[in-house]
Amino acid sequence: MIWIIAGLALWMAAHFFKRLAPERRAVLGDPGKGLAAAGIAAGLVLMIIGYRAAEFIPLWQPPGFMVHVNNTLMLLALWVYGSSAAKTAKAWPAAKIRHPQLTGFKIWAVAHLLVNGDLASVLLFGGLLAWAVAEVILINRAEPDWTPPPAGGVAVHVRLGVITLVLFGIITAVHNWLGVWPFPV
Repeated sequence: MIWIIAGLALWMAAHFFKRLAPERRAVLGDPGKGLAAAGIAAGLVLMIIGYRAAEFIPLWQPPGFMVHVNNTLMLLALWVYGSSAAKTAKAWPAAKIRHPQLTGFKIWAVAHLLVNGDLASVLLFGGLLAWAVAEVILINRAEPDWTPPPAGGVAVHVRLGVITLVLFGIITAVHNWLGVWPFPV
């Protein structure tokens, strides 16, 4: 569990540095971006290693139907996260909400909390959910003004739908490769 906590701490520190110490971050210039990226990557690696090595300590037994809820939320998370990816006009909900990527990330974390009732999962996904909530708060305080982007047309939404389904397939394949079948058996 210590590796999960260390990874979360590194992930959060690297992300929060820009918001909590903007002057110090500005002094680092472009090399600071690389330093932040290295911290984020190192935190991610530590979280993965820690999660894979963690002892299974059950806290609760999620009901079987939560797998369906998780998969539905994962599709929604991918859609919401990707809705801001278009260069100009944005797909729903990015044209309506300020932080679609962090919102998608929060949906992802909640989805995983619903199907994993062990301590390592609560630490990992709960910690990442807390980070995403805090990140939104820090961004909103630092930059209170926001103008919604223009809404995209049908082509933007169709493209996002295809990308969402392809990513869902890739994520399913990775979970299967890691030994976790993400569908009911």
